[in-house]
Amino acid sequence: MIRLHNISKIYRSQGVETRALSNVNLHVHRGEFLSIMGPSGCGKTTLLNIIGLLDTYEEGLFVFEDQDISQHNEKARLKIRKNKIGFVFQSFNLIDDLTVAENIELPLHYLNISRQERREYVADILEKISMGHRRDFFPNQLSGGQQQRVAVGRAIVSKPELILADEPTGNLDSAQGNDIMEMLAKLNDQGTTVVMVTHSAHDASYSERIVRLLDGEVTSEKKVLHAPF
Repeated sequence: MIRLHNISKIYRSQGVETRALSNVNLHVHRGEFLSIMGPSGCGKTTLLNIIGLLDTYEEGLFVFEDQDISQHNEKARLKIRKNKIGFVFQSFNLIDDLTVAENIELPLHYLNISRQERREYVADILEKISMGHRRDFFPNQLSGGQQQRVAVGRAIVSKPELILADEPTGNLDSAQGNDIMEMLAKLNDQGTTVVMVTHSAHDASYSERIVRLLDGEVTSEKKVLHAPF
């Protein structure tokens, strides 16, 4: 599904160059659950943002579903993001003045889906994330775990092929975190590809493969032998 070959990323500020990624090679197979681990500042989020077409790169080859991304302009990249990718962030990134249902519905407004279909999609997601009883609540009326459930619902409502999760349990207690990981694992079981950045060895144990980064380089990768589900 995804192939990165010798990807490098350099940030430039006031004449100073910082190499965030250096010659990264990575394959993500369709239907896989992959975790990316490493210390803070090692390039994990930069790599995730490149995979999610939120950031660019200076060197290398990035192929997404047999398409060379370097040949795509921003309009084409946006089309892939809208139709193929769902994002889950550590900080939830919900819109405060929208209800639970409205936050989940938001991505559908950009996909030319009718109002009736949007309602049906949202109702289905609310049931899947067990938040139907909170559909008219606002984010500040929810616990952290509930907010992240809504964030997951928003990420999956458009039925993306790929979920990118950046420290999805980082602001949650262990019980809430386990709920979110079980949701991601279930989505993966249903065929959705999941790529997750995490510091947590426990969360990474839900995945099939773990890639480790250090100083912007891939240092190792291994398969997970015993997942907890």
